Amino acid sequence: MSGNINERRVISVVVMNESSVLARVTALFAGRGYNIESLTVAPIPESDMSHITIATKGNAKVMEQITKQLHKLIPVYKVIEHEEMVEKEMVLIKFPIAENLSDIQALCKAYNGGIVNVGKEMVIAQVADEPKRIKHFIEAAHRYNPCEIVRGGVVAIER
Repeated sequence: MSGNINERRVISVVVMNESSVLARVTALFAGRGYNIESLTVAPIPESDMSHITIATKGNAKVMEQITKQLHKLIPVYKVIEHEEMVEKEMVLIKFPIAENLSDIQALCKAYNGGIVNVGKEMVIAQVADEPKRIKHFIEAAHRYNPCEIVRGGVVAIER
């Protein structure tokens, strides 16, 4: 790890799936003044556990403090600071139906996505890709006058 304060980090936390666990994890970050860039939570299939994926920024010392504090939380079973990982993020974008749908479809396909819903006035597209590519997709999508953009959080798994 380098000492760069602005280095992006992804941490996975396996916790018991019970009420207020997420509040305790986020309070840990808030209490120390660390920002969470994205946060996803989902139950782990066929278990009583949940997987929390947190994207944040910090240097090696900050990450060490965060992981040590996370290990101290009672419902936490495992903390993984990812080094080698596969990382994906999802985005939903709503476009006016008047825009060129074939161009929007081609753009979405280039970023592992497609049109997922067509209404009377709007088209909704979905893309799931690496966070940097999601950023580029959103920049490219602006030429089609999106009405609404909703990004999901990062999910990651160790290689």
